[in-house]
Amino acid sequence: MKPLFSLDSTLSSFANPIPPDIFKIRAGETIGEWVDKEQKGRVVIVSPTTTLEQSISHMLAGPAVSDLPTLVIVDEQGTPTGMVEPYQLMTAFVVLTQNQSALLSTLMDTMSEAVTIVDSRNVVQHWNRAAETIYEINREQVVGTSLDEHFASESIRLLDALRQGTSVQRVYHIPRPDSHVLINAAPIRREGEIIGAISIEQDITELVRLNEELAHTTAHLHNLQQEMSRFQAADDPFYAIKGHSASIQSAIGSAKKVAQTDATVLIYGESGVGKELFAKAIHQASRRHEKPFIAINCGAIPAALFESELFGYQGGAFTGAEKKGKPGKLELAHGGTLFLDEIGELPLELQVKLLRALQERQFYRVGGTEPITVNTRIVAATNRQLEQMVTDGRFREDLYYRLNVFSLEIPPLRERREDLPELVQIFIHEYSVAHDHSVPRISPEVMQALYDYNWPGNIRQLRNVIERLSILQENGVILPEHLPSVIRTHAEPTHVSVHTLIGGTYAPPTPTPPSLIRPSIAYTSPPANEKERILAALERTYGNKKAAAELLGVSRGTLYNKMKKFNINEESFKWD
Repeated sequence: MKPLFSLDSTLSSFANPIPPDIFKIRAGETIGEWVDKEQKGRVVIVSPTTTLEQSISHMLAGPAVSDLPTLVIVDEQGTPTGMVEPYQLMTAFVVLTQNQSALLSTLMDTMSEAVTIVDSRNVVQHWNRAAETIYEINREQVVGTSLDEHFASESIRLLDALRQGTSVQRVYHIPRPDSHVLINAAPIRREGEIIGAISIEQDITELVRLNEELAHTTAHLHNLQQEMSRFQAADDPFYAIKGHSASIQSAIGSAKKVAQTDATVLIYGESGVGKELFAKAIHQASRRHEKPFIAINCGAIPAALFESELFGYQGGAFTGAEKKGKPGKLELAHGGTLFLDEIGELPLELQVKLLRALQERQFYRVGGTEPITVNTRIVAATNRQLEQMVTDGRFREDLYYRLNVFSLEIPPLRERREDLPELVQIFIHEYSVAHDHSVPRISPEVMQALYDYNWPGNIRQLRNVIERLSILQENGVILPEHLPSVIRTHAEPTHVSVHTLIGGTYAPPTPTPPSLIRPSIAYTSPPANEKERILAALERTYGNKKAAAELLGVSRGTLYNKMKKFNINEESFKWD
Protein backbone atom coordinates (compact mmCIF):
# COMPACT_ATOMS: atom_id res chain seq x y z
CA MET A 1 0.00 0.00 0.00
CA LYS A 2 1.38 3.42 -0.94
CA PRO A 3 1.95 6.05 1.79
CA LEU A 4 -1.17 7.88 2.98
CA PHE A 5 -0.93 11.25 4.72
CA SER A 6 -4.46 12.60 4.59
CA LEU A 7 -8.02 11.56 5.33
CA ASP A 8 -8.83 13.13 1.97
CA SER A 9 -7.12 10.21 0.17
CA THR A 10 -9.64 8.45 -2.13
CA LEU A 11 -10.53 4.76 -1.88
CA SER A 12 -9.80 4.27 -5.57
CA SER A 13 -6.11 4.99 -4.86
CA PHE A 14 -5.68 1.65 -3.06
CA ALA A 15 -8.76 -0.48 -4.03
CA ASN A 16 -8.26 -4.12 -5.16
CA PRO A 17 -9.24 -5.21 -8.67
CA ILE A 18 -12.74 -6.75 -9.03
CA PRO A 19 -12.97 -10.52 -9.69
CA PRO A 20 -15.71 -11.25 -12.27
CA ASP A 21 -19.30 -12.06 -11.24
CA ILE A 22 -18.92 -11.95 -7.47
CA PHE A 23 -21.32 -9.05 -6.79
CA LYS A 24 -25.08 -8.96 -7.03
CA ILE A 25 -26.21 -5.36 -7.36
CA ARG A 26 -29.58 -4.19 -8.62
CA ALA A 27 -29.59 -1.13 -10.89
CA GLY A 28 -30.01 2.06 -8.89
CA GLU A 29 -29.37 0.35 -5.52
CA THR A 30 -26.68 1.48 -3.05
CA ILE A 31 -26.50 -1.86 -1.21
CA GLY A 32 -25.79 -5.28 -2.67
CA GLU A 33 -24.33 -8.72 -1.94
CA TRP A 34 -20.88 -10.18 -2.31
CA VAL A 35 -21.05 -13.89 -3.24
CA ASP A 36 -17.70 -15.72 -3.12
CA LYS A 37 -18.12 -19.49 -3.37
CA GLU A 38 -20.48 -20.27 -0.52
CA GLN A 39 -19.79 -17.09 1.48
CA LYS A 40 -22.02 -14.06 1.36
CA GLY A 41 -21.51 -10.54 2.61
CA ARG A 42 -23.05 -7.08 2.48
CA VAL A 43 -21.54 -4.47 0.17
CA VAL A 44 -22.08 -0.68 -0.03
CA ILE A 45 -21.83 1.16 -3.33
CA VAL A 46 -19.57 4.25 -3.32
CA SER A 47 -18.08 6.60 -5.95
CA PRO A 48 -14.40 6.58 -7.03
CA THR A 49 -13.87 9.92 -5.25
CA THR A 50 -15.03 8.72 -1.82
CA THR A 51 -12.40 9.66 0.77
CA LEU A 52 -11.14 7.74 3.79
CA GLU A 53 -13.03 10.10 6.08
CA GLN A 54 -16.31 9.66 4.15
CA SER A 55 -15.89 5.89 4.08
CA ILE A 56 -16.40 5.69 7.87
CA SER A 57 -20.04 6.72 7.58
CA HIS A 58 -20.56 4.11 4.87
CA MET A 59 -18.90 1.40 6.93
CA LEU A 60 -20.98 2.13 10.02
CA ALA A 61 -24.27 2.39 8.16
CA GLY A 62 -25.13 -1.29 8.78
CA PRO A 63 -27.27 -2.80 11.55
CA ALA A 64 -24.21 -3.82 13.60
CA VAL A 65 -20.57 -2.84 13.78
CA SER A 66 -19.64 -6.55 13.51
CA ASP A 67 -21.37 -6.65 10.15
CA LEU A 68 -18.96 -4.30 8.43
CA PRO A 69 -19.60 -4.19 4.69
CA THR A 70 -17.14 -4.31 1.84
CA LEU A 71 -17.03 -1.07 -0.15
CA VAL A 72 -17.50 -1.52 -3.89
CA ILE A 73 -16.47 1.23 -6.28
CA VAL A 74 -18.60 1.59 -9.39
CA ASP A 75 -18.12 3.85 -12.40
CA GLU A 76 -20.68 6.17 -13.97
CA GLN A 77 -22.29 3.22 -15.81
CA GLY A 78 -22.73 1.29 -12.56
CA THR A 79 -20.03 -1.25 -13.39
CA PRO A 80 -17.98 -2.42 -10.37
CA THR A 81 -14.32 -1.34 -10.77
CA GLY A 82 -12.77 -2.04 -7.39
CA MET A 83 -13.43 -3.09 -3.82
CA VAL A 84 -12.09 -2.30 -0.35
CA GLU A 85 -12.60 -4.90 2.35
CA PRO A 86 -12.98 -3.86 6.02
CA TYR A 87 -9.52 -5.09 7.02
CA GLN A 88 -7.99 -3.04 4.18
CA LEU A 89 -9.76 0.09 5.36
CA MET A 90 -8.64 -0.43 8.94
CA THR A 91 -5.09 -1.01 7.72
CA ALA A 92 -5.26 2.19 5.71
CA PHE A 93 -6.29 4.14 8.81
CA VAL A 94 -3.47 2.62 10.85
CA VAL A 95 -0.91 3.44 8.15
CA LEU A 96 -2.33 6.93 7.84
CA THR A 97 -2.06 7.49 11.59
CA GLN A 98 1.52 6.24 11.68
CA ASN A 99 2.54 8.36 8.72
CA GLN A 100 0.92 11.49 10.12
CA SER A 101 2.63 10.92 13.45
CA ALA A 102 6.02 10.60 11.72
CA LEU A 103 5.25 13.65 9.59
CA LEU A 104 4.24 15.70 12.64
CA SER A 105 7.38 14.74 14.56
CA THR A 106 9.63 15.56 11.61
CA LEU A 107 7.86 18.84 10.94
CA MET A 108 8.06 20.00 14.55
CA ASP A 109 11.73 19.11 14.99
CA THR A 110 12.57 20.83 11.70
CA MET A 111 11.04 24.13 12.82
CA SER A 112 13.27 26.77 14.36
CA GLU A 113 10.39 28.04 16.52
CA ALA A 114 9.39 26.43 19.80
CA VAL A 115 6.19 24.40 19.35
CA THR A 116 3.99 23.26 22.24
CA ILE A 117 0.77 21.25 21.90
CA VAL A 118 -1.46 20.57 24.90
CA ASP A 119 -4.69 18.64 25.29
CA SER A 120 -7.90 19.98 26.81
CA ARG A 121 -6.48 19.45 30.34
CA ASN A 122 -3.37 21.56 29.55
CA VAL A 123 -1.22 18.42 29.53
CA VAL A 124 1.69 18.64 27.09
CA GLN A 125 1.41 16.22 24.16
CA HIS A 126 4.18 17.59 21.93
CA TRP A 127 7.34 19.56 22.77
CA ASN A 128 9.85 20.01 19.94
CA ARG A 129 13.62 20.42 19.95
CA ALA A 130 13.48 24.20 19.62
CA ALA A 131 11.34 24.34 22.78
CA GLU A 132 13.94 22.21 24.56
CA THR A 133 16.65 24.68 23.53
CA ILE A 134 14.77 27.88 24.36
CA TYR A 135 13.38 26.79 27.72
CA GLU A 136 16.13 24.29 28.66
CA ILE A 137 13.58 21.59 29.51
CA ASN A 138 13.98 18.11 28.00
CA ARG A 139 11.07 16.57 26.16
CA GLU A 140 10.96 13.64 28.61
CA GLN A 141 10.49 16.05 31.49
CA VAL A 142 7.57 17.99 30.03
CA VAL A 143 5.54 15.64 27.79
CA GLY A 144 2.70 14.10 29.79
CA THR A 145 2.85 16.78 32.50
CA SER A 146 0.77 19.91 32.99
CA LEU A 147 2.28 23.07 31.57
CA ASP A 148 1.52 24.72 34.94
CA GLU A 149 4.31 22.68 36.48
CA HIS A 150 6.92 24.49 34.38
CA PHE A 151 5.52 28.00 33.90
CA ALA A 152 3.50 30.44 35.99
CA SER A 153 -0.17 30.23 34.99
CA GLU A 154 -0.42 33.95 34.26
CA SER A 155 2.42 33.69 31.74
CA ILE A 156 0.92 30.82 29.69
CA ARG A 157 -0.81 32.30 26.65
CA LEU A 158 -1.96 28.82 25.62
CA LEU A 159 -4.53 28.99 28.42
CA ASP A 160 -6.34 31.81 26.61
CA ALA A 161 -6.66 29.62 23.54
CA LEU A 162 -7.62 26.59 25.62
CA ARG A 163 -10.20 28.20 27.92
CA GLN A 164 -11.52 31.09 25.86
CA GLY A 165 -10.95 29.80 22.35
CA THR A 166 -9.06 32.95 21.33
CA SER A 167 -6.14 33.08 18.88
CA VAL A 168 -3.19 35.45 19.02
CA GLN A 169 -0.69 36.40 16.32
CA ARG A 170 2.86 37.69 16.90
CA VAL A 171 2.18 38.74 20.48
CA TYR A 172 5.19 39.94 22.43
CA HIS A 173 5.47 37.72 25.50
CA ILE A 174 7.82 37.02 28.41
CA PRO A 175 7.11 33.46 29.61
CA ARG A 176 10.11 33.63 31.98
CA PRO A 177 12.30 36.46 33.26
CA ASP A 178 14.96 37.39 30.71
CA SER A 179 13.16 35.35 28.02
CA HIS A 180 11.43 37.23 25.17
CA VAL A 181 9.32 35.60 22.46
CA LEU A 182 6.78 36.40 19.78
CA ILE A 183 3.94 33.93 20.17
CA ASN A 184 1.24 32.58 17.87
CA ALA A 185 -1.36 30.53 19.72
CA ALA A 186 -4.67 28.98 18.67
CA PRO A 187 -7.19 26.43 19.96
CA ILE A 188 -7.44 23.01 18.29
CA ARG A 189 -11.07 22.30 17.47
CA ARG A 190 -12.86 19.16 16.28
CA GLU A 191 -16.47 19.60 15.25
CA GLY A 192 -16.59 22.87 17.21
CA GLU A 193 -15.24 21.41 20.46
CA ILE A 194 -11.85 22.56 21.79
CA ILE A 195 -9.71 19.44 22.22
CA GLY A 196 -6.38 21.18 22.79
CA ALA A 197 -4.24 24.16 21.86
CA ILE A 198 -0.98 24.88 20.03
CA SER A 199 1.56 27.65 20.43
CA ILE A 200 4.46 28.55 18.15
CA GLU A 201 7.01 30.84 19.77
CA GLN A 202 9.85 32.69 18.07
CA ASP A 203 12.75 33.43 20.40
CA ILE A 204 13.64 37.15 20.18
CA THR A 205 15.64 37.34 23.41
CA GLU A 206 18.85 38.06 21.54
CA LEU A 207 17.06 40.61 19.35
CA VAL A 208 15.75 42.43 22.43
CA ARG A 209 19.21 42.39 24.01
CA LEU A 210 20.81 43.72 20.86
CA ASN A 211 18.11 46.38 20.56
CA GLU A 212 18.81 47.54 24.11
CA GLU A 213 22.55 47.54 23.46
CA LEU A 214 21.94 49.48 20.26
CA ALA A 215 19.84 52.02 22.14
CA HIS A 216 22.56 52.47 24.76
CA THR A 217 25.34 52.67 22.16
CA THR A 218 23.33 54.97 19.91
CA ALA A 219 22.71 57.30 22.85
CA HIS A 220 26.44 57.53 23.46
CA LEU A 221 27.20 57.96 19.77
CA HIS A 222 24.54 60.64 19.44
CA ASN A 223 26.20 62.68 22.15
CA LEU A 224 29.52 62.38 20.33
CA GLN A 225 27.86 63.22 17.02
CA GLN A 226 26.38 66.37 18.48
CA GLU A 227 29.86 67.48 19.49
CA MET A 228 31.28 66.68 16.06
CA SER A 229 28.35 67.69 13.86
CA ARG A 230 29.32 71.34 13.52
CA PHE A 231 32.72 70.27 12.21
CA GLN A 232 31.51 67.37 10.06
CA ALA A 233 28.60 69.33 8.61
CA ALA A 234 31.06 71.84 7.21
CA ASP A 235 33.11 69.07 5.60
CA ASP A 236 30.19 66.96 4.33
CA PRO A 237 26.95 68.69 3.27
CA PHE A 238 25.28 65.26 3.11
CA TYR A 239 25.94 64.64 6.81
CA ALA A 240 22.35 65.60 7.69
CA ILE A 241 20.98 62.73 5.57
CA LYS A 242 20.90 59.76 7.93
CA GLY A 243 20.92 56.06 7.13
CA HIS A 244 23.41 53.38 6.18
CA SER A 245 21.21 51.16 4.00
CA ALA A 246 22.49 50.35 0.52
CA SER A 247 19.61 52.24 -1.17
CA ILE A 248 20.11 55.56 0.65
CA GLN A 249 23.89 55.35 0.39
CA SER A 250 23.55 54.77 -3.36
CA ALA A 251 21.35 57.89 -3.67
CA ILE A 252 23.86 59.93 -1.62
CA GLY A 253 26.74 58.69 -3.77
CA SER A 254 24.95 59.72 -6.98
CA ALA A 255 24.03 63.11 -5.50
CA LYS A 256 27.65 63.79 -4.50
CA LYS A 257 28.80 63.12 -8.05
CA VAL A 258 26.24 65.37 -9.75
CA ALA A 259 26.82 68.10 -7.16
CA GLN A 260 30.26 68.74 -8.64
CA THR A 261 28.67 69.77 -11.95
CA ASP A 262 26.13 72.42 -13.02
CA ALA A 263 23.78 69.79 -14.50
CA THR A 264 20.04 70.17 -13.93
CA VAL A 265 18.82 67.55 -11.45
CA LEU A 266 15.34 66.01 -11.22
CA ILE A 267 14.73 64.37 -7.85
CA TYR A 268 12.04 61.68 -7.64
CA GLY A 269 10.59 60.52 -4.36
CA GLU A 270 7.43 60.12 -2.33
CA SER A 271 6.23 62.86 -0.02
CA GLY A 272 8.35 63.07 3.12
CA VAL A 273 11.48 61.23 1.90
CA GLY A 274 13.70 64.33 2.13
CA LYS A 275 13.87 65.67 -1.43
CA GLU A 276 14.58 69.22 -0.29
CA LEU A 277 17.28 67.94 2.08
CA PHE A 278 19.02 66.36 -0.90
CA ALA A 279 18.58 69.54 -2.98
CA LYS A 280 20.20 71.64 -0.24
CA ALA A 281 23.06 69.17 0.13
CA ILE A 282 23.67 69.19 -3.64
CA HIS A 283 23.84 72.98 -3.55
CA GLN A 284 26.17 73.05 -0.53
CA ALA A 285 28.48 70.51 -2.18
CA SER A 286 28.60 72.44 -5.46
CA ARG A 287 30.80 75.29 -6.65
CA ARG A 288 27.78 77.55 -6.05
CA HIS A 289 27.63 76.95 -2.30
CA GLU A 290 28.49 80.58 -1.48
CA LYS A 291 25.57 81.82 -3.59
CA PRO A 292 21.85 81.68 -2.65
CA PHE A 293 19.74 78.54 -2.45
CA ILE A 294 16.16 79.58 -3.26
CA ALA A 295 13.22 77.16 -2.96
CA ILE A 296 9.75 77.55 -4.43
CA ASN A 297 6.88 75.07 -4.08
CA CYS A 298 5.08 74.85 -7.39
CA GLY A 299 2.01 73.30 -5.77
CA ALA A 300 1.61 75.75 -2.90
CA ILE A 301 1.29 78.99 -4.90
CA PRO A 302 -1.91 79.82 -6.87
CA ALA A 303 -1.35 79.78 -10.62
CA ALA A 304 -2.34 83.44 -10.89
CA LEU A 305 0.51 84.45 -8.56
CA PHE A 306 3.11 81.89 -9.59
CA GLU A 307 4.44 83.88 -12.57
CA SER A 308 5.15 86.95 -10.44
CA GLU A 309 6.72 84.74 -7.72
CA LEU A 310 9.03 83.05 -10.20
CA PHE A 311 9.88 86.00 -12.48
CA GLY A 312 9.09 89.00 -10.27
CA TYR A 313 7.22 92.09 -11.44
CA GLN A 314 8.02 95.59 -12.59
CA GLY A 315 7.01 98.61 -10.55
CA GLY A 316 3.40 99.58 -11.29
CA ALA A 317 2.74 96.30 -13.07
CA PHE A 318 -0.56 95.82 -11.25
CA THR A 319 -2.66 97.35 -8.50
CA GLY A 320 -1.34 96.76 -4.98
CA ALA A 321 2.17 95.86 -6.12
CA GLU A 322 5.35 97.41 -4.77
CA LYS A 323 6.07 100.70 -6.57
CA LYS A 324 9.71 99.76 -7.05
CA GLY A 325 8.86 96.28 -8.29
CA LYS A 326 10.06 92.97 -6.85
CA PRO A 327 12.60 90.41 -8.08
CA GLY A 328 11.37 86.86 -8.56
CA LYS A 329 12.84 83.63 -7.21
CA LEU A 330 14.71 82.96 -10.44
CA GLU A 331 16.43 86.31 -10.21
CA LEU A 332 17.18 85.96 -6.50
CA ALA A 333 18.90 82.62 -7.18
CA HIS A 334 21.32 84.17 -9.69
CA GLY A 335 24.69 82.45 -9.35
CA GLY A 336 23.20 79.87 -7.00
CA THR A 337 20.51 77.19 -7.12
CA LEU A 338 16.74 77.40 -7.64
CA PHE A 339 14.85 74.46 -6.17
CA LEU A 340 11.51 73.84 -7.89
CA ASP A 341 9.66 71.56 -5.50
CA GLU A 342 6.58 69.61 -6.68
CA ILE A 343 7.31 70.57 -10.30
CA GLY A 344 4.56 68.19 -11.43
CA GLU A 345 1.95 70.60 -10.00
CA LEU A 346 3.00 73.45 -12.34
CA PRO A 347 0.13 74.42 -14.71
CA LEU A 348 0.72 73.85 -18.44
CA GLU A 349 0.57 77.55 -19.34
CA LEU A 350 3.37 78.32 -16.88
CA GLN A 351 5.45 75.34 -18.05
CA VAL A 352 5.91 77.13 -21.41
CA LYS A 353 7.30 80.28 -19.76
CA LEU A 354 9.56 78.29 -17.43
CA LEU A 355 10.96 76.30 -20.38
CA ARG A 356 11.75 79.47 -22.30
CA ALA A 357 13.53 80.99 -19.31
CA LEU A 358 15.59 77.85 -18.79
CA GLN A 359 16.56 77.55 -22.43
CA GLU A 360 17.42 81.21 -23.01
CA ARG A 361 18.69 81.89 -19.48
CA GLN A 362 16.78 85.14 -19.52
CA PHE A 363 13.23 86.29 -18.83
CA TYR A 364 11.05 89.34 -18.36
CA ARG A 365 9.49 90.47 -15.13
CA VAL A 366 5.71 90.70 -15.17
CA GLY A 367 4.98 94.08 -16.76
CA GLY A 368 8.64 94.55 -17.65
CA THR A 369 10.20 95.31 -21.03
CA GLU A 370 13.87 94.68 -20.31
CA PRO A 371 15.20 91.10 -20.39
CA ILE A 372 16.98 89.84 -17.26
CA THR A 373 19.80 87.38 -17.77
CA VAL A 374 20.57 84.88 -14.99
CA ASN A 375 23.01 82.07 -14.34
CA THR A 376 20.95 79.82 -12.10
CA ARG A 377 21.23 76.08 -11.58
CA ILE A 378 17.90 74.24 -11.50
CA VAL A 379 17.12 71.37 -9.13
CA ALA A 380 13.53 70.12 -9.42
CA ALA A 381 11.64 67.53 -7.38
CA THR A 382 8.38 65.63 -7.75
CA ASN A 383 6.42 62.76 -6.28
CA ARG A 384 4.56 62.31 -9.58
CA GLN A 385 5.40 60.05 -12.53
CA LEU A 386 6.29 62.78 -15.03
CA GLU A 387 6.69 60.33 -17.93
CA GLN A 388 3.08 59.24 -17.50
CA MET A 389 1.99 62.87 -17.20
CA VAL A 390 3.78 63.58 -20.50
CA THR A 391 1.90 60.66 -22.10
CA ASP A 392 -1.39 61.99 -20.68
CA GLY A 393 -0.66 65.50 -21.97
CA ARG A 394 -0.46 67.02 -18.49
CA PHE A 395 3.26 67.88 -18.64
CA ARG A 396 5.23 69.28 -21.54
CA GLU A 397 7.60 66.77 -23.11
CA ASP A 398 10.22 69.42 -23.95
CA LEU A 399 10.25 70.73 -20.38
CA TYR A 400 10.50 67.18 -19.05
CA TYR A 401 13.64 66.48 -21.08
CA ARG A 402 15.06 69.88 -20.14
CA LEU A 403 14.69 69.06 -16.44
CA ASN A 404 15.56 65.37 -16.64
CA VAL A 405 19.26 65.80 -17.39
CA PHE A 406 20.20 63.84 -14.29
CA SER A 407 17.48 61.96 -12.37
CA LEU A 408 17.93 61.01 -8.72
CA GLU A 409 15.48 58.68 -6.96
CA ILE A 410 15.17 58.81 -3.17
CA PRO A 411 13.97 55.46 -1.71
CA PRO A 412 10.89 55.48 0.55
CA LEU A 413 11.32 54.51 4.19
CA ARG A 414 9.59 51.14 3.74
CA GLU A 415 12.38 50.12 1.34
CA ARG A 416 15.11 50.97 3.84
CA ARG A 417 13.68 49.55 7.07
CA GLU A 418 17.18 48.68 8.28
CA ASP A 419 17.65 52.44 8.85
CA LEU A 420 14.66 52.62 11.23
CA PRO A 421 16.54 51.88 14.51
CA GLU A 422 19.11 54.58 13.75
CA LEU A 423 16.50 57.15 12.71
CA VAL A 424 14.30 56.39 15.73
CA GLN A 425 17.22 56.85 18.14
CA ILE A 426 18.30 60.09 16.46
CA PHE A 427 14.81 61.58 16.62
CA ILE A 428 14.13 60.37 20.18
CA HIS A 429 17.33 62.04 21.37
CA GLU A 430 16.52 65.20 19.43
CA TYR A 431 13.08 65.57 20.99
CA SER A 432 14.29 64.59 24.47
CA VAL A 433 16.64 67.58 24.32
CA ALA A 434 13.89 69.80 22.89
CA HIS A 435 11.41 68.80 25.62
CA ASP A 436 14.05 68.85 28.37
CA HIS A 437 13.67 65.32 29.70
CA SER A 438 15.84 62.21 29.85
CA VAL A 439 15.97 59.87 26.87
CA PRO A 440 13.12 57.32 27.22
CA ARG A 441 13.50 53.59 26.55
CA ILE A 442 11.48 52.17 23.66
CA SER A 443 9.87 48.84 24.53
CA PRO A 444 10.57 45.99 22.06
CA GLU A 445 6.92 45.69 21.02
CA VAL A 446 6.84 49.39 20.08
CA MET A 447 9.99 48.97 18.00
CA GLN A 448 8.41 45.92 16.33
CA ALA A 449 5.28 47.94 15.51
CA LEU A 450 7.36 50.77 14.05
CA TYR A 451 9.27 48.24 11.95
CA ASP A 452 6.10 46.53 10.69
CA TYR A 453 4.36 49.79 9.69
CA ASN A 454 4.45 50.83 6.02
CA TRP A 455 5.23 54.57 6.58
CA PRO A 456 3.31 56.22 3.70
CA GLY A 457 4.49 59.61 5.01
CA ASN A 458 8.12 58.43 5.17
CA ILE A 459 10.72 60.33 7.26
CA ARG A 460 8.40 63.27 7.90
CA GLN A 461 5.76 60.97 9.36
CA LEU A 462 8.34 59.04 11.40
CA ARG A 463 9.68 62.28 12.89
CA ASN A 464 6.16 63.37 13.89
CA VAL A 465 5.39 59.97 15.45
CA ILE A 466 8.62 60.00 17.47
CA GLU A 467 7.85 63.49 18.78
CA ARG A 468 4.43 62.22 19.89
CA LEU A 469 6.00 59.21 21.62
CA SER A 470 8.56 61.47 23.30
CA ILE A 471 5.73 63.58 24.72
CA LEU A 472 3.52 60.67 25.83
CA GLN A 473 6.25 58.46 27.37
CA GLU A 474 5.68 57.46 31.01
CA ASN A 475 8.39 56.93 33.59
CA GLY A 476 11.06 56.82 30.92
CA VAL A 477 9.39 54.06 28.88
CA ILE A 478 7.49 54.28 25.57
CA LEU A 479 4.69 51.67 25.48
CA PRO A 480 2.35 50.40 22.72
CA GLU A 481 -0.58 52.49 23.96
CA HIS A 482 1.41 55.61 23.15
CA LEU A 483 1.47 54.70 19.43
CA PRO A 484 -0.98 56.43 17.06
CA SER A 485 -4.00 54.26 16.29
CA VAL A 486 -3.08 54.10 12.60
CA ILE A 487 0.17 52.30 13.46
CA ARG A 488 -1.51 49.95 15.95
CA THR A 489 -4.12 49.14 13.28
CA HIS A 490 -1.83 48.56 10.30
CA ALA A 491 1.20 47.07 12.04
CA GLU A 492 1.35 43.46 13.19
CA PRO A 493 -0.43 43.27 16.60
CA THR A 494 1.99 43.34 19.52
CA HIS A 495 0.90 43.34 23.14
CA VAL A 496 2.66 43.46 26.46
CA SER A 497 1.57 40.62 28.73
CA VAL A 498 4.37 40.79 31.26
CA HIS A 499 6.35 43.86 32.29
CA THR A 500 9.63 44.13 30.42
CA LEU A 501 11.63 45.16 33.46
CA ILE A 502 10.76 42.42 35.94
CA GLY A 503 8.81 39.17 36.11
CA GLY A 504 5.16 39.75 36.92
CA THR A 505 1.93 40.68 35.17
CA TYR A 506 2.10 44.10 33.55
CA ALA A 507 -0.06 46.96 34.75
CA PRO A 508 0.40 50.53 33.49
CA PRO A 509 2.45 52.28 36.19
CA THR A 510 1.25 55.34 38.06
CA PRO A 511 3.32 58.36 36.99
CA THR A 512 6.22 58.81 39.36
CA PRO A 513 6.74 62.36 40.68
CA PRO A 514 9.69 63.96 38.85
CA SER A 515 11.31 64.79 42.16
CA LEU A 516 11.67 61.09 42.89
CA ILE A 517 13.48 60.26 39.66
CA ARG A 518 17.21 60.74 39.28
CA PRO A 519 17.63 62.94 36.18
CA SER A 520 21.28 62.07 35.75
CA ILE A 521 20.78 58.33 35.24
CA ALA A 522 19.85 57.15 31.75
CA TYR A 523 17.57 54.17 32.42
CA THR A 524 17.65 53.06 28.78
CA SER A 525 18.02 49.31 29.19
CA PRO A 526 17.31 46.81 31.98
CA PRO A 527 20.35 45.33 33.75
CA ALA A 528 21.36 41.73 33.33
CA ASN A 529 19.34 40.17 36.19
CA GLU A 530 16.44 40.82 38.51
CA LYS A 531 18.52 41.93 41.49
CA GLU A 532 20.36 44.49 39.41
CA ARG A 533 17.06 45.78 38.01
CA ILE A 534 15.78 46.35 41.52
CA LEU A 535 19.00 48.07 42.58
CA ALA A 536 18.90 50.30 39.50
CA ALA A 537 15.28 51.29 40.20
CA LEU A 538 16.06 52.08 43.87
CA GLU A 539 19.07 54.13 42.89
CA ARG A 540 17.08 56.00 40.26
CA THR A 541 14.36 56.88 42.78
CA TYR A 542 16.78 57.80 45.60
CA GLY A 543 15.67 54.76 47.59
CA ASN A 544 11.94 55.59 47.48
CA LYS A 545 10.40 52.11 47.47
CA LYS A 546 6.93 53.19 46.34
CA ALA A 547 8.37 55.03 43.33
CA ALA A 548 10.76 52.15 42.59
CA ALA A 549 7.88 49.63 42.68
CA GLU A 550 5.90 51.79 40.26
CA LEU A 551 8.92 52.06 37.98
CA LEU A 552 9.32 48.27 38.00
CA GLY A 553 5.59 47.69 37.49
CA VAL A 554 5.06 45.64 40.68
CA SER A 555 3.32 46.23 43.98
CA ARG A 556 5.23 47.64 46.93
CA GLY A 557 4.69 44.33 48.78
CA THR A 558 6.23 42.39 45.90
CA LEU A 559 9.20 44.74 45.92
CA TYR A 560 9.74 44.22 49.68
CA ASN A 561 9.59 40.43 49.21
CA LYS A 562 12.13 40.55 46.40
CA MET A 563 14.42 42.85 48.40
CA LYS A 564 14.29 40.34 51.24
CA LYS A 565 14.93 37.47 48.82
CA PHE A 566 18.03 39.16 47.37
CA ASN A 567 19.18 40.54 50.74
CA ILE A 568 18.90 44.16 49.55
CA ASN A 569 19.08 46.79 52.29
CA GLU A 570 19.90 50.47 52.57
CA GLU A 571 23.61 49.70 52.26
CA SER A 572 23.12 47.89 48.97
CA PHE A 573 22.47 51.03 46.95
CA LYS A 574 24.08 54.44 47.06
CA TRP A 575 23.35 57.80 45.49
CA ASP A 576 25.06 61.15 45.42
